[in-house]
Amino acid sequence: MQHINVEIKARTERQDEIRNWLLANGAELRGTDMQTDTYFQLPPGQGRLKLREGNIECNLIHYQRLDDPQARVSDVALAPVADAPALKNLLLRALGEKVTVRKRREIYFMDNVKIHLDELEGLGRFVEIEAIGLRPELGAEQLRAQCDHYIDIFGIKPQDMLAESYSDLI
Repeated sequence: MQHINVEIKARTERQDEIRNWLLANGAELRGTDMQTDTYFQLPPGQGRLKLREGNIECNLIHYQRLDDPQARVSDVALAPVADAPALKNLLLRALGEKVTVRKRREIYFMDNVKIHLDELEGLGRFVEIEAIGLRPELGAEQLRAQCDHYIDIFGIKPQDMLAESYSDLI
């Protein structure tokens, strides 16, 4: 499945407030996932390739985006994975490992907007807002407006927004 999304990631000490707002306003809680993301070596300019292994989400994900702390557009290709250990072995042999990221992630949905409350050992707590363009009428500007809407609601400050992937912070 290929689509665009617009996303932001920010440090936060307000996860409890965000969680309470989400639950009070009808967000669908998909659950809490213990995720391991293995990033693989790719040539410069080829984006990022990661295998996400979790009890809720298990996908091979390739994406390209600019590192920008503001809401940024990503071109994403995602494929569900049935045998993650075998695929991981194959990709490690072929490409090599760049880095591994382990996190505890609460996954919420508000229509097409996916909201993550993440905790990474040694890095802290984060909120990620991902407006997903799964319908043709949802272009980049509309997705960006959705991100901005939740940035305002959650009180995210510009200085807390991150340009980098978690893989760059480790």
